[in-house]
Amino acid sequence: MRAAWDLVLVVCVRHILARVVTAGALLGVAVAAWLPSAPLFAAPKDMEVAQTTAALPAAPPKPAIIEARFGIHPDKTRFVLELSSAVAFRVTTASHPDRVIVDLPDLSWSGRKAPMPGQGLVRQYSITATAPGASRLLLETKGPVQVIESLMLPEKDGHQPRLVLDLRRAAPSAATRSPAPTPPPVATRPVLAIPENKPDPAPARVVPAALPTAPPAPPTSRGPEKPLIVIDPGHGGEDPGAIGIGGVYEKNITLAMARALRQQLEASKRYRVMLTRDKDVFIRLRERVGIARDAGADLFISLHADSITSGSVHGLSIYTLSDKASDHEAESLAAKENRSDAIAGLDLSGESDLVASILIDLAQHDTMNHSKRFAKGVLENVRTEVSLLSNKPQRQAGFAVLTAPDVPSALIEMGYLSNAIDVNKLTSPLHRERLARGVARAVDSYFKWLGGPRKP
Repeated sequence: MRAAWDLVLVVCVRHILARVVTAGALLGVAVAAWLPSAPLFAAPKDMEVAQTTAALPAAPPKPAIIEARFGIHPDKTRFVLELSSAVAFRVTTASHPDRVIVDLPDLSWSGRKAPMPGQGLVRQYSITATAPGASRLLLETKGPVQVIESLMLPEKDGHQPRLVLDLRRAAPSAATRSPAPTPPPVATRPVLAIPENKPDPAPARVVPAALPTAPPAPPTSRGPEKPLIVIDPGHGGEDPGAIGIGGVYEKNITLAMARALRQQLEASKRYRVMLTRDKDVFIRLRERVGIARDAGADLFISLHADSITSGSVHGLSIYTLSDKASDHEAESLAAKENRSDAIAGLDLSGESDLVASILIDLAQHDTMNHSKRFAKGVLENVRTEVSLLSNKPQRQAGFAVLTAPDVPSALIEMGYLSNAIDVNKLTSPLHRERLARGVARAVDSYFKWLGGPRKP
């Protein structure tokens, strides 16, 4: 009987102890809530990470496309892209096939990725991601078109911000410009030069391809001619270039800067200066190169101001032709039927493609070395006047305006219209004057170098 009572007592004690343990556990949880930093009640490591991550601010939502629509008018086709917020954009046109290209930041869109049918002058259009943080709107047109208006309308009257493009039919361009007279040879130009396949008005001096020689000296009665500098304000006419903060057009910035640089160079009385355009007109890229070559330019300076999705990037950079683009250009020139003036002073018409390509390539790289020398001088002379791009301001690329094998050429990106600091500077006449002074000093330095030993 006593053994039975002992068993009952043991069971009761165990039950009471279980209740006490449960109560203790609840008390521990309560204390842990009040004292989260106490080691005894510290949360597991993975829980800490989760709590920390949750406390970070959420990334801002991407701008979203709300609607795309067309408006058909007797004289134009309007395309409207309604967005959740205004964004920077860049408009360009291209041919073969004819199309309008709009580069945009990364956009959120629930529409179809496949091309969608267009209306009016537009055959079809598509919106795709082209790179991390970037999108592209592609309008395939039913023939050549002009972009007569491109703007970002702000939110107004119940409408969200809208990207508006007005397109007008354009006739296929025909090269009707007659070549300008070629001035006498200039001693400071590179020995090997490659003009377009356009015969000089004056009889050319022809020598065997295997014996390249220096160009003849200018007539002694006139004395040496001043070097000719051709300044190319990027974009123009129906091509506005980049459209920056506040609706600033790249074509207007480049023209204003070209005039400021011309003034500085002409004031020195050491140069002749020509602009590829001195008003708001459209000139194709190859025509810009042709203008410089037909005039016998000694230096070609193209001016631009870019716009990208990141608003924090700012500063000046300068480009010369890349080796890859140079090789392609040499092959293209060597493949042409009329090669009698592919290199100034040399007749390549009787040479094989291989020999012609080698000689043209040598000329191209000689000019590229001069271009790089000038680009280096620009950075050295403008860094005291303007801020430079922090990441490698001297660069190389295959820009079409840099492909003249006979004219040292450089493209100056003066800044970014997507950055408020650069926009404020580039719209300031005082800043443009300071930048023009720096570039003019670089021109002086370059031609001084040409008078001495020539080494890349």
